[in-house]
Formats: sequence, structure tokens, C-alpha cells
Amino acid sequence: MVEATAERAVPIVDGHAHIFTRAVPFAADAHSRPAYEYPVEAYRADLARHGLTHGVIAAASLYGENNSYTLEALAAYPAMLRGTVIVSPETTSGALRDLAGRGVVGVRLVWRRLTALPDLTADPWRTHLRNLADAGLHVELLAGGDRLPALLPALANSGVRVVLDHFGAPSAVQGANGEGMDAIVRAVAGGRLWVKLSAGYRLPFALARACAARLTAEAGPERLLWGSDAPFVNHEANVDYAGGLALYRRLVPDARTRAAIDATALEFFFHERSQENGPQGQGDRDR
Repeated sequence: MVEATAERAVPIVDGHAHIFTRAVPFAADAHSRPAYEYPVEAYRADLARHGLTHGVIAAASLYGENNSYTLEALAAYPAMLRGTVIVSPETTSGALRDLAGRGVVGVRLVWRRLTALPDLTADPWRTHLRNLADAGLHVELLAGGDRLPALLPALANSGVRVVLDHFGAPSAVQGANGEGMDAIVRAVAGGRLWVKLSAGYRLPFALARACAARLTAEAGPERLLWGSDAPFVNHEANVDYAGGLALYRRLVPDARTRAAIDATALEFFFHERSQENGPQGQGDRDR
């Protein structure tokens, strides 16, 4: 039986996973095209099999702005699932508030492969980021660590909350003590940044361990989240859900720290917005 204490072996919140079926067409620029399905039922089965009770569906860039299946899953399981979506920066404030009311907690920006970043101080991005903040939605950002020194201050100035995917995507060259990680630590102090310890299997273990150690020590578990990155696209032969949990325990060996990270995820994704946001999704943007 899973213990509901600081010594519990697994988290209860998986803050990052993808779901998809063959009925959802790939985007024209999809960098991967899995030849299998990972429907919401399979994800829920993985959660239950390993003692987790809540999950967060991260928008998959493979499907572009087609968020239909994610929204269907959120509608079917509103108590246990939240999700992020990919939308155009021209999306209206009303549409964003509608998404927030349907279990969407953030908008994902997959900018790791962009050759040039947009100007966040000019429209449409300036207004879009403000609208996200007003709707109670965060920016879920996947960008290379070398770009974070420029991106994070601009996002902080917009007033929107930010969740960095995959340890902030550090490079082996910069490592855990490079400018990207320094920028993360500075931004955490500003009060609007969280970091996901997700997809650690995509990094060399020594790098993932060093980043986890620095983030735990300098950002603290109250600014960290964990995610499996299921179904481990392009790494399915080497990683499964049990392996993802085992890696998390290796990267964050202290059970009480993991419990604190889990509490952060439960509050951030499932409790915070319903308690603090007003009827239009507006609330304390510094929380």
C-alpha cells in the first residue's frame, strides 16, 4: 500500500505527460511521428498502476494547435487531470478564459528548435502574455538553456507565471553551473518561475543529477515539479513508467524533498487556481 507520508515511495502528481491517438493528425513540422497510440486510458492505467492519482497533460508539439484530444480528456476526467495547450498568440482573452474553465492550466511554448525568438515586448506577444496572466494561465516553456538569460527576464516583466520544462534544457557544455542555470536561479527569486524535473532520461545522468542537486538547493522544492514525460517518445525501448519513477528517486534521493515537490505540484496544478482566482480567472499573479 502506498503510504500517504513524507516517506511515500512515489509522488501522487505526474506534472508532465503526453497523450495521443492515431485519430489526431501530426503537424506538418512534427519532429517525430510515433507509430503507436498512448490514449488517456493508457495514461490513467499507468498512473493507477504506480500509485499516482493526478496527472498533467503537456501539449505535444507533434500536433501543433490541435488540442481537441487533450480537451476531451480533461472533460472526461476533471478531478484527476489538468493540461496545457498550444495556441496562437492572437488567441483572444475570452478564449483563454474559456480554456482555463475547461481544466487548462497553461499554454506551451516549444521554442527549442526556433532559429529566432519573437520579441516578447511587442504585440502580439505582449498582449498575449498579459492575457495569459489575466486568465490565470502559465507559460510552459521549452527552450534551450542558452536562451534563458534573455527569455526569463522578458517573461517576468510580462507578469505571467512560467514553468520550465525538462530542467530548463541544460546543455552538456554549460552544465549545472552555466548561464542558463544561473538565470533560472535568479528568476526563481522573482516569484513567478517553477521548474519541472522532467525527462531526466534525455540528459546524461551526471548532468541531470547535478542540475537536480542545484535546483533543489537553490530554488527549493516549493519551486520544483516532477513529470514522467510518458510515453517517452523516441526512448520507448529503454524507458518505462517504473523506470521514470526510479530515475526520479535517484535524482532526488531524499523522500521528504520529493514529498515537498509533490505538494508543490498538487497546489500549483490542482488547488491554487480554484482557491485564489476570481470568476474571470484573475488573481494574485505573484503566487
